[in-house]
Amino acid sequence: MTDPLFTIKGLCVDVPGRRLIHDLDLELPGGQVIALIGHNGSSKSTLLKVLARQIVHSSGGVSFAGRPITDYSPQDYARGLAFMPQTTPPAEGMTVRELVALGRYPWHGALGRFGPDDHVAVDSAMSECGVTEFADQLVDTLSGGERQRCWLAMMVAQQAGTLLLDEPISALDIAHQVEVLSLVRRMCHDQGRTAIVVLHEVNMAARFCDHVVAMKAGRLAMQGSSDELMRPEALEHVYGLPMQVLRREDGGKVAVPA
Repeated sequence: MTDPLFTIKGLCVDVPGRRLIHDLDLELPGGQVIALIGHNGSSKSTLLKVLARQIVHSSGGVSFAGRPITDYSPQDYARGLAFMPQTTPPAEGMTVRELVALGRYPWHGALGRFGPDDHVAVDSAMSECGVTEFADQLVDTLSGGERQRCWLAMMVAQQAGTLLLDEPISALDIAHQVEVLSLVRRMCHDQGRTAIVVLHEVNMAARFCDHVVAMKAGRLAMQGSSDELMRPEALEHVYGLPMQVLRREDGGKVAVPA
């Protein structure tokens, strides 16, 4: 059995007057697409932000690749892990190539000069994410799905083996949701990356993710494969309402309220 990518022990996250995550013990495997699911307020985004070192946990410990996350310098952590927030920052006046090039920051710093390796990494990232044709266009002129692929290209240019994505499809139509998650899955399976993705849509999680972690009121509700999730009793435990699971013609499963 391979060592887990993330090991979480006794994790608690507090805000004034409230505990968001309660004594969480969890191991997350590497080399897979992992969904974090659960109803609104279940603290799945909070957990992702702890892993990304965007917020500080109150107690317990989190290790990444066998080391406590607090032991890494910001630059070293960014070389191993890339984070996409739910709301990406404005890219006003920035071309796609300029946005993707920001992914090289952990490798040369703000004042470092771009070298041949940087140009190769940017070109390769745009090609992998299918945005080369937009290289000289302004990011803000693209569709929502195209913009998300550009942000993914920036993460690829960062050359981090682990991608943390906070609701990357929440503002997209169904066609672009499928496009983005298909790309994430391909990026991981073809290149050996890991993606941890916060998702609201359970059927998208079941279709595109290898491993599922379900949160409920700041605690672990279940974890396992998509098949283990797509059972009526598991879904009712996670979401608190009766669900039925239907079988598609291709053998895939779809959950709907009973």
